Amino acid sequence: MKIATFNINGIKARAEALPAWLSEAQPEVVLLQEIKSVDEAFPRAVFEDMGYRVETHGQKGFNGVAILSRLPMEDIRRGLPGDESDEQARWIEAVVTGDRALRICGLYLPNGNPAPGPKYDYKLAWMARMEARVRAVLAGEEAAVFAGDYNVIPQREDAAKPDAWLTDALFLPDTRAAFRRMLNLGLTDAFRAREPRPGHYSFWDYQAGAWERNNGIRIDHLLLTPQAADLLLAAGIDKEVRGRDKPSDHVPVWIELDA
Repeated sequence: MKIATFNINGIKARAEALPAWLSEAQPEVVLLQEIKSVDEAFPRAVFEDMGYRVETHGQKGFNGVAILSRLPMEDIRRGLPGDESDEQARWIEAVVTGDRALRICGLYLPNGNPAPGPKYDYKLAWMARMEARVRAVLAGEEAAVFAGDYNVIPQREDAAKPDAWLTDALFLPDTRAAFRRMLNLGLTDAFRAREPRPGHYSFWDYQAGAWERNNGIRIDHLLLTPQAADLLLAAGIDKEVRGRDKPSDHVPVWIELDA
């Protein structure tokens, strides 16, 4: 089973690029972030014609997450538990059923800039809520994947120029500590489990020739529960997608599970 996460930075802007990549990569399950669309406006027919079931948690003009799956889905949940007043569309999960059941949690973690400030406070509070959800899933001993745009640079080797990010919310000590706390619960960073070397990124800014200079950062992650990590066969980043016509500033990151 191939599972991918892809921050598409607007479904309308990626109306041609996303189907083209899906046809090429052939993932069974895809977690999308920043669809920037209400549910009713999402072009679901395009993906249903490609054999995908579509579940969205949209928001007008901002945020928004979705799951595309070629396998049946059940137990669909929208919104991260822990704050009923949170109206931002950043979390969606489902159980994908095939030969094995696999819980898929798609997330778009807040950016948090400028920091310090209320946006950074929201980021850390959101990460604490996510940690609580991770604990609940781990307690159920499920095979599960937490995949998406984390807006977290975990280590220095995950940035081409780490010193340039020292005061950024993506790399502040409290951000990285919150990310480590989730890993320390027993989650596996799938890409790092397969590729320990530096120089691998999933995001390049549109400005200052970041792509041309390979001035990137790795902020899109797939974290696996022990039951899912036992099934891990491969992991990768489709870097070349960033160099195509009308690209997102992120690229797909994927894993293959024996599931």
